[in-house]
Amino acid sequence: MSEEALPETFLSSVSHMVDRAMRYLELPDGARHALKACDSVIQVSFPISFRDRVEVFTGWRAVHSAHRLPVKGGLRYAPTMDQEHAEALAALMTFKCALVDIPFGGSKGGLRIDPRQYNPWEMERITRRFARELIQRGYISPAQNVPAPDVGTSQREMAWIMETYRDHHPEDVNHIAATTGKPVEMGGMRGRLEATGRGVQYALQAFFRETQAAREAGLQGNLGDQRIIIQGFGNVGSHAARFLHEDDHAKIVGIINVDGGIYDPNGLDVHAVEEYLRRSGSLEGYPGVRFERHGNVLLEEECDILIPAALEGAIHRENAPNIQARLVVEAANGPCTFEADRILQDRGITILPDVYVNAGGVVVSYFEWVRNLSHMRFGRMERRYDQSQGQHIVTAIEMMTNQSAPEWLRESIVRGAEEIDLVRSGLDDTMREAFREMHEVREVESNGHVLDYRTAAYLIALRKIVRARSDLKLI
Repeated sequence: MSEEALPETFLSSVSHMVDRAMRYLELPDGARHALKACDSVIQVSFPISFRDRVEVFTGWRAVHSAHRLPVKGGLRYAPTMDQEHAEALAALMTFKCALVDIPFGGSKGGLRIDPRQYNPWEMERITRRFARELIQRGYISPAQNVPAPDVGTSQREMAWIMETYRDHHPEDVNHIAATTGKPVEMGGMRGRLEATGRGVQYALQAFFRETQAAREAGLQGNLGDQRIIIQGFGNVGSHAARFLHEDDHAKIVGIINVDGGIYDPNGLDVHAVEEYLRRSGSLEGYPGVRFERHGNVLLEEECDILIPAALEGAIHRENAPNIQARLVVEAANGPCTFEADRILQDRGITILPDVYVNAGGVVVSYFEWVRNLSHMRFGRMERRYDQSQGQHIVTAIEMMTNQSAPEWLRESIVRGAEEIDLVRSGLDDTMREAFREMHEVREVESNGHVLDYRTAAYLIALRKIVRARSDLKLI
């Protein structure tokens, strides 16, 4: 079987992308394998007795690198979940955290299950039992391994897991930090639900602030002038679409969901689409647009920016030659296979990689984890002080000018930052700094040719990981 005919697995794609970046590093013999190998992987199987049946469920938790503790990564509930998915996702988490300077190692896991086939009572029993299996083996704790939501899980599951950990370790005063992505009333962080979608927006804003980057991608104008297609209208895609539509006035021309896709070259009203989807449960029948039953054909439709925000492998060797976007922004984990990545680059299409674009979730998870350990909300000590100082500034301005300050100016100066403001500020700063670093590395390492953003991102991450590991040293 030729190399071109080999299946493009998620794990092999991640491995090849890391190999490409490693060419720029001088490493001791065996170090390359050590940087790619998973530290540990656990598989658990357990029976659950329901009213009329007994079912056996299988789950995994992979730790790719524990060079920083705790290790961090989501739990995915999906029928396709397996050990390879856990290992690939855990590796991405390692590099993602290193790239954006989050002091976590990488972990990931999940359960092979279709959550749509179970009612809430059944899901709670399954989740708590899965959590118990992992806790008993040391794969969930605030200091060692902290899960978060992923595909098929949400705040609800994180709350159940945190409570299960608390029940097993009532002596742990930091039990609330055993998971992130929890409901706010249970120790969650305001802004965490929207974080990955918000991170996509901040990544694009950072990209367009660098005029040279946009020019290299063949894009004219600012972010608001771009036509965007978003594949995946779940938590990440819907938030990204809404923020780009509302704040940046970008034109969302296509939305692809599990049941099909809609396209309108004049732009879609994202709020109206969300409301229609909420009422009908489907995009089919949405008025005044072109509907495609097989929504992924819209990946090949004309646009400026394509944002795959669903599952891995959406862009592969078969459809990559037909992609018309000038910029692909990977909001999902692994949406482009390694072969697709090569094809897109050969065609001059710019790719902002998942290890950067998708990092908003873990950034705000880090904020939540720190908040949980400190047992204090952000801004509690300084907010009123800042308000008082702002009032003094307004009073001084009015005394010096002998005029009353406009109400909008007074409010903007006097208002103290709330926790959500600080979270968004921290996320924005993180995404800006990570893009700046990628852009600089591309220029330094180019050596006469343009280094792609993915290779730059992995190169940055690998260097940071090597510096953090005493058993691996650069020559």
